[in-house]
Amino acid sequence: MISPRTIGFIALAGAIVGYGGLWPVSKTALEFIPPFWYASIRVLSGAVILSAFLLVTGKLRLPTRHDLPLVLSVGIFMMAIYTLLMHIALLYVEAGRAALLGYTTPIWVLPAAYFFLKERPSRRRLVGLLVAVGGLLVLFNPATFDWTDTDVVIGNAMLLGCGISWSVSIIHIRKHQPQRTPFQLAPFQLTLAGVLIAIMALIFDPLPRFTGSALEIGVFAYGGIMGTAVAMLAVTTCIRYLPTVVSTVGLLGVPVFALTLSIVFLGEELTTGLVVGMVLIVAGIGLVSVPDRRPPAA
Repeated sequence: MISPRTIGFIALAGAIVGYGGLWPVSKTALEFIPPFWYASIRVLSGAVILSAFLLVTGKLRLPTRHDLPLVLSVGIFMMAIYTLLMHIALLYVEAGRAALLGYTTPIWVLPAAYFFLKERPSRRRLVGLLVAVGGLLVLFNPATFDWTDTDVVIGNAMLLGCGISWSVSIIHIRKHQPQRTPFQLAPFQLTLAGVLIAIMALIFDPLPRFTGSALEIGVFAYGGIMGTAVAMLAVTTCIRYLPTVVSTVGLLGVPVFALTLSIVFLGEELTTGLVVGMVLIVAGIGLVSVPDRRPPAA
């Protein structure tokens, strides 16, 4: 019998591989597939796979009326807007850097929680916020960042927008008490996001031409299976079976893994500024994300 802790670590590895690999895979896909079409097909494929899994396990349930606002906010802000911005940005920004900037959500959640939920951050989390912002300043150092390239500036701004958009949903999730599990709501949230992105694809993107090549099949298979369905299932599982500190810090492996794959397979350059920025941002996110210790009971 496999222990719950072992299952949790296996799931954590699956989440890192799924979400970490999604960035360089998407970067590769966008070389021959319009961004909105790839995004919509990937997301809708993930929705179908998760729905089938829940159906087979007897856990597929329609969202309750109480959970519909959560389906809307997560489907629109966490999935549709995030995915749209991500895929546009990958046209102009290297995958490793993109994954790092797109993973800055905890940085934006902290001040949002203060203003909207009246949560007072601890000293450690404030330090983490400052450290992570320091990492962003390193990445956007005027001496090394090409501010004259409009596409690069817009692409990087979109990636920061990804984190902010995701933060909107996280604040809502913190305030909402769902009647269905996150995994049961995920197929409906993905379906909503996929439909919205498909509408954008019909309006703005040319119709894709599918050749059936091995590379084309590979990026769709990875994006739909590993980068969406498996990754979401893995995250849900590791959060369930591992302590919050372990799962939270462990998921920092996502941008690190994405950056590593981008350097090895896409030939992206590992600069000193990128390394320093990554270390500071990952460290800051870790300090912000780890829950505060509760005082011992009297």
